[in-house]
Amino acid sequence: MKNILVPVDFSNPSENALRVAAKLAQRNNAKIHVLHVIELAESLFGAEQFNVDDEQIIFFMKLAKKKFNDFLDKDFLEGIETNDLVEVGSATFGIKEAVKDQNIDLIIMGSNGASGLEEVLIGSNTEKVVRHSNVPVLVVKHDIENLDFKTVLFATDFELENVEAYNKAKTFADSFGAKMKLVYVNLPGNQFYSTSEVTNHMRNFLNEVQVPLNHENIIIYNDYTIEQGVLNAANNENAELIAMPTHGRKGLSHFFNGSIGEDVVNHSDLPVITFKI
Repeated sequence: MKNILVPVDFSNPSENALRVAAKLAQRNNAKIHVLHVIELAESLFGAEQFNVDDEQIIFFMKLAKKKFNDFLDKDFLEGIETNDLVEVGSATFGIKEAVKDQNIDLIIMGSNGASGLEEVLIGSNTEKVVRHSNVPVLVVKHDIENLDFKTVLFATDFELENVEAYNKAKTFADSFGAKMKLVYVNLPGNQFYSTSEVTNHMRNFLNEVQVPLNHENIIIYNDYTIEQGVLNAANNENAELIAMPTHGRKGLSHFFNGSIGEDVVNHSDLPVITFKI
């Protein structure tokens, strides 16, 4: 991990994300790219691109640069290489471009809590980034004082398409020396499977990731929704981080489509890291 992107709107949740990024950067000798996107009214934009000479755009660009001077003047950033970026336009597009241009390995974003994401950048944009990002996204609700994960819960439906996401999550967990626990959420109704059915289903997946079938860290959890099951299992297993694969679209028959990833991110008090399938 060499490049970490932190999109900010200069709010307290943004600062929490920056603090976590600083701790990860220190562990990995990584560079932090701090991005602020100025989302202006469409009337300020031309037919194909915005007019960079527009006085209002220039004013907001200068204002953002000034805010960066104060926002990045933090003791916890001492000794860490940072790069401040200011873009104008769509936040999700700006994040996507920054990921590509800066060779980003991980995005860290802050959120306000279980009741909803209200800030401009960390609201609906967070959900869009979680759904569509091709690099892992770590969402935090508060500063993590001791960034030393010991138990990581990986939610899976044991489909083979989750193997790559699992391997990435395992690499992340291993960097902390953390134990990885796999949880399968069993639902009532026509999505309920018996223990033997689930066992047969998980066999191929576990062979691919080289985890023994009788491994003590495989959990089958019964609940009414995937979201509730993941959150309750994380609480019961004393996990410090939830890891999830997520699809980039809705309407799939698989468990972990984009909306479920967003629901867990929105309602989990624990940090959540997502990996695009």
